[in-house]
Amino acid sequence: MRSIGLAVASALLLAACVHREPIESSPDLTVLQAVSLPEPTRADLTPPDRATFVGPLDVIFVDVFNVPELTRELQVDASGRISMPLVGNIDAIGKTREELAAKIEDALRGKYLRNPQVTVNIRSSVSQVVTIDGQVTEPGLYPVTNQMTLMRALASAKGLTEYAKTDDVVILRMVNGHKVAGLYNLDAIRRGAYGDPAIYANDIITVGDSPARRMFRNLIAVSPLLTAPLIALLNR
Repeated sequence: MRSIGLAVASALLLAACVHREPIESSPDLTVLQAVSLPEPTRADLTPPDRATFVGPLDVIFVDVFNVPELTRELQVDASGRISMPLVGNIDAIGKTREELAAKIEDALRGKYLRNPQVTVNIRSSVSQVVTIDGQVTEPGLYPVTNQMTLMRALASAKGLTEYAKTDDVVILRMVNGHKVAGLYNLDAIRRGAYGDPAIYANDIITVGDSPARRMFRNLIAVSPLLTAPLIALLNR
């Protein structure tokens, strides 16, 4: 009898969630009558030019003059770092080639070389990436494939942390030059309540608390999102 009672209570709770009053917009965001996050345009997929800056997953060539043992090709990892013998880990993200070369010279100078001369060149630059942040095992930037979805993107970041909020997953996206956000529940996706959304270049995925999630919180106190994600246009 107790199990039957629990089942009935669960059914009533689900019915209450499904038939709750329509969610209204706020000054921060406009709720869209959409069941999925709109797709970005071609212009939205094109990132700002950063040809002279080093970014995550870029392949660079480090030339240490007259030291062939240290001259090598490296790939910047997802968190924006490189690792070199005698130097260790160095943050490379957002630095120009000259700035990164100077940082490597500083790490080598005195201890290993009297007057190191380093040149850095970018061999290939990755522009089609997604940013994954929040309660994931390895936050960072990850390359986007044609078949990438939200669940696959989170798997590429080595999954969620132990106490991650599976009902607090936000995708931020530029669509026609406007910032649009979708609030998703991973458990609902796993149960098949709604589809696993496609992920595109320049999307930002945040698991857990974030400014975007706090704006959603102004609209809803509890949102199981059992039947559809919440899609909104950010006004700020």
